[in-house]
Amino acid sequence: MSVENNILKNGFVDKKVDEGLDVIEEINKLKKEKNAVILAHYYQTGDIQDIADFVGDSLALSQKAAETDADIILFAGVHFMAETAKILAPNSKVLIPDLNAGCSLADSCPPEEFKKFVEAHPDHLVISYVNTTAEIKTLTDICCTSTNALKIVESLPKDQKIIFAPDRNLGSYIKRMTGREEMLIWNGACHVHEEFSLEAILELKKEYPNAKVISHPECEKPIQLVSDFVGSTAALLKFTNTDDNKEYIVATESGILHQMKKQNPEKNYIVAPPKDSTCGCNDCNFMKLITINKMYNTLKYETPEVKLSDDIISKARKSIDVMLDMSKKLNL
Repeated sequence: MSVENNILKNGFVDKKVDEGLDVIEEINKLKKEKNAVILAHYYQTGDIQDIADFVGDSLALSQKAAETDADIILFAGVHFMAETAKILAPNSKVLIPDLNAGCSLADSCPPEEFKKFVEAHPDHLVISYVNTTAEIKTLTDICCTSTNALKIVESLPKDQKIIFAPDRNLGSYIKRMTGREEMLIWNGACHVHEEFSLEAILELKKEYPNAKVISHPECEKPIQLVSDFVGSTAALLKFTNTDDNKEYIVATESGILHQMKKQNPEKNYIVAPPKDSTCGCNDCNFMKLITINKMYNTLKYETPEVKLSDDIISKARKSIDVMLDMSKKLNL
């Protein structure tokens, strides 16, 4: 029986880490021994962000994956991100600490249904958010992230017919900002960003009248309309760095607050509440499946590994390469 089959249970390496073991030190040792790099998304917990070699949003992580010469990429994020890393670094072994770390937005766009939708509109250019499976990317002309989606759409001819998938809120935001009527939007959504409460944010504004509301374009339209700034995760971080204000109500996944507090500890950041105050919905349940102990076991045993066929990698890479090329030209 292979090592992977012997120790991989429930989607992750189900082995207890010895008490007293300095897991951070051991991870750093394993990184050097195995020529491994750790990429982590902003939505991970603070301890994971701090041990990573690079922390970023989906665009920046894609760019780093394309550049790396590491033998192993340990991806502290969700499955579609690790797939993207494998597509861009096919010669590297890509590991994810928990195979259950999926994405509600990616799941909202089933490949077979999306394929039929695309085939029904053959005269439309397909732009798909990076928050999709590798299979969806094979059906896509241009991949995008929340950082570059608006600029990519704006760079296209005004009469270009577009299918935008899968996030309906980001798609509607782009359609509203560009005035493009010839844009079909797939009906998908992120479970975190759709759960913020407009009423609760307005109540917070009464309590913190000087706070600026900042939100992600995956949030629903009413949240965007009451926001002082709407932007990608990286854009929200940049805004709090460059803006003179001292208080912010933040409507995106709570993990980004770690970087905001590190970079500007003198400022006050208030997490926007979800509609259901008991659900903790401003945390991504999938992102939070990744832990330091799982990362240690994953790097030690080199499993779970993200594997894709050569055919999927070849077809999916085309749309990502277009995105990366356009991002360079647009200085994103």
